[in-house]
Amino acid sequence: MSSIMKVFLLLAVIVCISEAQRHQSGGCLCQRVISKMSTKVKDIQIYPATAFCDRVEIVVTDRRGRRFCLDPELKTVQRVMASIIKAQTTARQAELTTSPSSTNTARV
Repeated sequence: MSSIMKVFLLLAVIVCISEAQRHQSGGCLCQRVISKMSTKVKDIQIYPATAFCDRVEIVVTDRRGRRFCLDPELKTVQRVMASIIKAQTTARQAELTTSPSSTNTARV
């Protein structure tokens, strides 16, 4: 068997395996989403759309360790995520302006 034929055969096997995995797991982490968000959130993870899942997924872990998915299309979820991003940006700017010993200090 020639080298080119081996390469094509290997590529075909890789494509078949990846397609089987995508269909087996559904590709996305979130099969169901909820519309209410608990105030006792321990962790929020945002997964961007990929080749295996064509939507953005927001996975929240509460203080009890339960994980659930939020609908990123809901206005309330978008407002909460915007406030979290704003708080992180503000904290990062404050960190940069208050560390005089750092060589990468930025004054705003």
